[in-house]
Amino acid sequence: MNYSFYDFLTLCGSLGMFLYGMKVMSEGLQKVAGDRLRGILATMTKNRLMGVLTGVLITALIQSSSATTVMVVSFVNAGLLSLAQSITVIMGANIGTTITAWIISFFGFKFSISVLALPLIGLAIPFIFSSNSKRKSWGEFMVGFAFLFMGLDFLKNAVPDIKSNPEILEFLAQYTQMGFASTLLFLLIGTILTVIVQSSSATMAITLIMCSKGWISFDIAAAMVLGENIGTTITANVAAISANVSAKRAALSHLMYNVFGVTWVLILFQPFIALITLIMTKYGVGDPDALMNLTHNMNAQTQALIESKDTLTDPQLISLREQYQAGQVSVSYALSLFHTLFNVTNMFIMIWFVKGYVYVVSTLIKQKRSEEDFHLQFISTGMLSTAEFSIVQARKEILVYLERTQRMFNFVREFYKEKPNSDEFVKLFSRIEKYEGISDRMELEIANYLNQVSEGRLSSESKSAIRRMLTKVTEIESIGDSCFHIARTINHKAKTHIDYTEEMDSHVQRMFDLVEQDLAALHQLMSKDTNEEIINKLDFEAMHTREKEINNYRGMLRRQNLEDVNAKLYTYQAGINYMDIIMECEKLGDYVMNVVDAIEEKKHQQQLM
Repeated sequence: MNYSFYDFLTLCGSLGMFLYGMKVMSEGLQKVAGDRLRGILATMTKNRLMGVLTGVLITALIQSSSATTVMVVSFVNAGLLSLAQSITVIMGANIGTTITAWIISFFGFKFSISVLALPLIGLAIPFIFSSNSKRKSWGEFMVGFAFLFMGLDFLKNAVPDIKSNPEILEFLAQYTQMGFASTLLFLLIGTILTVIVQSSSATMAITLIMCSKGWISFDIAAAMVLGENIGTTITANVAAISANVSAKRAALSHLMYNVFGVTWVLILFQPFIALITLIMTKYGVGDPDALMNLTHNMNAQTQALIESKDTLTDPQLISLREQYQAGQVSVSYALSLFHTLFNVTNMFIMIWFVKGYVYVVSTLIKQKRSEEDFHLQFISTGMLSTAEFSIVQARKEILVYLERTQRMFNFVREFYKEKPNSDEFVKLFSRIEKYEGISDRMELEIANYLNQVSEGRLSSESKSAIRRMLTKVTEIESIGDSCFHIARTINHKAKTHIDYTEEMDSHVQRMFDLVEQDLAALHQLMSKDTNEEIINKLDFEAMHTREKEINNYRGMLRRQNLEDVNAKLYTYQAGINYMDIIMECEKLGDYVMNVVDAIEEKKHQQQLM
């Protein structure tokens, strides 16, 4: 079997399409899903059993546990599933994939959803070119979904064609008589084959072929099936390479879940095999070892005759063919039953340790300071607690929202100082873009949460508190927008090779200092408000004083800029770019004051009561 460099490049391209599909799909989800899809998924996975059933259903529908786990990683990456929820869905996916084995046993083929990929892209084209951003995002999601399945399908076709050439594995038959060492060897072979083929279903088909040819016994084939359960986790881990920390944790939990399951089955391997054999013989399907015993002393010519589709006249050969076919059915069903019973039993054991999995993977894969968690820390879109406690949770979350926005502004300051178009310059701009997306998402999540709370029975004071919190959320999001606009102006400055004078640079830094002080003071004020501490009148006066200072400084710089441009100290284009940064800083200060006004309104109402 020839495998050229061209075939290798095809393999790389297939992997690239797969990863790109996952990325596009994840980004599309973030744009269109919002709280709606997260709410649906949260409802479907509100408890462990529902999470498992969700995984079973999805995998049964799309006939690929690899695709399901990749989708789960994508959902985690988009912040639509928590880590604990993803683990239960993965448990269900492992059970769902056993349905494929039964289909192979019954029909000898597996329907591939990849045939729908191109029609799905055709359906997505009108959405992609739509002027409506919502529809455009739906189009991106559909294209990413299609690319994901096309990538998986191309991966299976781009590897060495082991599936269609099982005879190349016939030499392995000589290693089946080494006891438990053979079990471990074929477990490793099953793992490696699944990693190569990128589909546990395809490897299951290979295993069934080898077993039905009588090359390996039922227990050896079962060991390969265990290896396939480990090998299939590579798909999700590859998908998580470019994903965030939560997605990496979800992929690792999949690997751990399957490895732990295989470990306990290996300890009880012989009793487990004996149980399967007992079930198969008791219910009349047949002994799964009968085929191996039949072919062991059969010569190659006789086996070729009974395997052929030719009409036989010799009664002995006809009897052998019937025994052979019955043996193939029994070993095929036995492997399917082994696969199903293993995964169902493993789920019932491991479902009690979901929190343990979360703890272990969170310990092994730590959150880096430079990375952001997509999930809210204090509130969720699931079941609401009492109205008053929900308001307390929301206040804490809004404070976290401000802290993230402050971090975004700090990145903007670093971005301004960085050498234009350097690697760090590009990384910082990408990070600021990411924070802009997180800021938009947090605004929606907190606002939707507050709207849910407001639907309950609340006191007039609580209703006023929610209205003020909605104002704070809107204004903090506007602060994030201002940070992003400043970053885009700095990026434009680099691309158009605009140079500032030393005086201009010092003015920008001074304005940044004022804004940074303003944000720090706002954080202190909001911390007091969140923790119900006393806020002095001097705190508000200091904020108003700083706001006037920012406004006055902006006005002075605007007048000076006109004079400097007229004096040709720098170009008109440089002056426009420079004033864009100054004006945006002043707007940012206005948004800060809008938050302060909301806090001040609360204090005023408390004094009237």
